[in-house]
Amino acid sequence: MYGLIGKKLGHSYSVPIHRALGNKDYTLKEIPPEGVESFMREHSFKGINVTIPYKEAVMPYLDEISDRAKRIGSVNTVVNRCGRLYGDNTDYYGFSYMAKSAGISFKDKKVVILGGGGTSLTAQAVTRDEGAREIIVVSRKGENNYDNLHLHYDAEIIINCTPVGMYPNVEDTLIDLEPFTKLCGVIDVIYNPSKTNILIDAKKRGIPCTNGLSMLVAQAKLAHELFFDTTVDDTEIERIKQDLELDKANIVFVGMPGSGKSTLSHSIASILGRKVIDTDDMICQRDCRSIPDIFADKGEEYFRDLESDCIKEACQSEKSVIATGGGAVLREENRRWIMRNSVVIWLKRPVQELARDGRPLSSEDDAKMQKMYEFREPFYNVVADIIIDVDPDPAVTADKIMQKLRS
Repeated sequence: MYGLIGKKLGHSYSVPIHRALGNKDYTLKEIPPEGVESFMREHSFKGINVTIPYKEAVMPYLDEISDRAKRIGSVNTVVNRCGRLYGDNTDYYGFSYMAKSAGISFKDKKVVILGGGGTSLTAQAVTRDEGAREIIVVSRKGENNYDNLHLHYDAEIIINCTPVGMYPNVEDTLIDLEPFTKLCGVIDVIYNPSKTNILIDAKKRGIPCTNGLSMLVAQAKLAHELFFDTTVDDTEIERIKQDLELDKANIVFVGMPGSGKSTLSHSIASILGRKVIDTDDMICQRDCRSIPDIFADKGEEYFRDLESDCIKEACQSEKSVIATGGGAVLREENRRWIMRNSVVIWLKRPVQELARDGRPLSSEDDAKMQKMYEFREPFYNVVADIIIDVDPDPAVTADKIMQKLRS
């Protein structure tokens, strides 16, 4: 009766979003290209959302199309009104909501949009309507392409509307943000993983940025209103988005050796009913030795190589609570895996309170530990979504963490 149609829908979040909105009948329906016409002519639904590659393909079968959808040139929502099919584009509202909720304004800005598909058409319409000074659409074979991107290094907003970096190809990226020195906003409409490489780079530079999850929830909210001729308060968008983020993401603990990552990972996993992955334990199991023995026999570089392999494997899991070693953030590749699909919690604890036993790089000399902390602090800071000051009582710290996760 209600659902999402598309070619491949294996990793869609639409069902939990619409069910959170109250539509228990919402389902997914994969349709091959040759099946679109018969599906649309049968009218055997009350309301559907449409995703790639059919946002334009369904338009010839509609009896009425909203002005907004006509102007954009694509439809993502169809309502069956007593046998007449009405098409609209709720992505417009979703895209605008996403940008505003991230504090990104297009007014008087030069905007570079990567990709020319249906979502790009929506991005072009919103940025134009909201006063962008200049809009450049970059595609592989267009007038503006990836070979002459240097002409647009003065861009102030970058929007990725391509699938590059989407699960499972999470290490792929289209562009390097480094030459774009005037950036004040980065949007990637991908939401799986939660942080693509382009968003990780933006966060590292302190540039306001967002993925596409708030757009997905906001457009679903408007689609639900169209399906049922009702009104849903905008506060539901943030509630559903936060619930999805917590449900889908790993929770990763970072911090100095002895800050309590292992203890608290087990506490939080117990509360949330999740499995625990301890990357130090993974290393020991893989090498069949303790970490001090690995350091003594093979040295730190060998240990760091093992650690990188274990972090990559751990962070590709789902809905896990992951405790990392104190130096896990030292390598760029590790930081990317830690950030990519996780809520990252930095446990801050005074150096003099850190546990030292069984930690090869920990010293009895507080001055040396303080120096180590000062070197690592910027790395902890860049990966962290939540910063927690550790209380001597682990239960108190666990309560702090849960309050942050649920706020």
